[in-house]
Amino acid sequence: MSLIERGFREKIVLVGVTVPPASEEQTERHLDELALLVDTAGADEVGRVLQRRSSPDPATYIGRGKAEELRRLSEALDADTVVFDDELSPAQSRNLEKILGRTAIDRTAVILDIFAQNARSEEGKAQVELAQLRYRLPRLRGRGTALSQQAGRIGTRGPGETKLEEDRRRLLRRVTRLEAELRQLTETRRLQRKGRRRGRLFSVSLVGYTNSGKSSLLNRLTDAGVLVEDRLFATLDPRTRRLQLPGGESVLLSDTVGFVRKLPHQLVESFRSTLEVVQESDLLVHLVDSSSPEPEVEIEAVRTVLAEIGAGDVPELLVFNKSDLTAEASRLAGRHPCSLVLSALTGDGVDGLLRAVGDRLRASLEVVELAVPYEHGEVLAALHREGEVLVETHGDEVACLRVRLDRAGAARFAAFRVGVAGR
Repeated sequence: MSLIERGFREKIVLVGVTVPPASEEQTERHLDELALLVDTAGADEVGRVLQRRSSPDPATYIGRGKAEELRRLSEALDADTVVFDDELSPAQSRNLEKILGRTAIDRTAVILDIFAQNARSEEGKAQVELAQLRYRLPRLRGRGTALSQQAGRIGTRGPGETKLEEDRRRLLRRVTRLEAELRQLTETRRLQRKGRRRGRLFSVSLVGYTNSGKSSLLNRLTDAGVLVEDRLFATLDPRTRRLQLPGGESVLLSDTVGFVRKLPHQLVESFRSTLEVVQESDLLVHLVDSSSPEPEVEIEAVRTVLAEIGAGDVPELLVFNKSDLTAEASRLAGRHPCSLVLSALTGDGVDGLLRAVGDRLRASLEVVELAVPYEHGEVLAALHREGEVLVETHGDEVACLRVRLDRAGAARFAAFRVGVAGR
């Protein structure tokens, strides 16, 4: 997938629609975030339009009259593109472009564009391209021979478009090829994680809203040298590093892509293989930007995505970052029991985080007594591979073991359990 460089910064008009039960204040805040996304994509907001409706208009989302008003404003501001905060249907996008005389896209297209710019690894590029193709395929219809979007504008980076039917066949073939490539990469990742499990290393993932400071914290803890920038989605490709805890244990610490409100479904699906590292983690360190105007909303947005990818039940340690910027971090921690406060920039509170991670991981283990008949040699091998054998004695017919296991392992070998030795 080629990424097209833009030689100018587009002028953008933002559009937000308040539909009950949402409030106008919420719509304004969402547009503020959309403005940051647009800036990250390389464009400038020159105006914004807000509207209150009982429900979106099926044809134009904002209604014909408001669309005409938006056209006049866009012409007066010499805007290149109009960006809607909510996802537009293919029909709404086409109808709006006819009325406005310029490109009409939505938040999803902007986020996809940012991901296209920032993907660096082959896997990341393939995942972004797949998400773009899934988004664009239904939007090919009715665009005739005027399909070329290789203008380098927001939402157009990536695979170009030519004639309708030819492009549909070509893009479907490309989707099939990318899905096959990503399935292979997913299997490779699973084998790598299986190998790490044999080493009995805990897996800890940093999760959080985009720009919450995950990469800064990974660098602080492991000297990973990950790119750190004060902008949304600065890094997409996951990084995993070994981390030594104060108790002497080694864990694998992974940095993951940041989440955002209204994260496109296409991206969640395409990045599912990358996000499996989160799903299979022993602990999630949920980092929160305490200087954000809506930290509670961002916490819920992250938890919503975690639930969507099947990681909603993974134990979570809530950590409020950027205590060097605001006293709000301590106030937020007071409202969330067992949470922590730190500054990834200065290192304040990092020692407490490491102790807490170690305590939480050790608390997830059980020391159990097992009696395994010798005919179950595969069980004995698995216990040595997946647990920490503390004591092993041999009788005439069975081997008696005292083993430290995680909860999943304790459940798996429950049939051989003769007692609980403690925690």
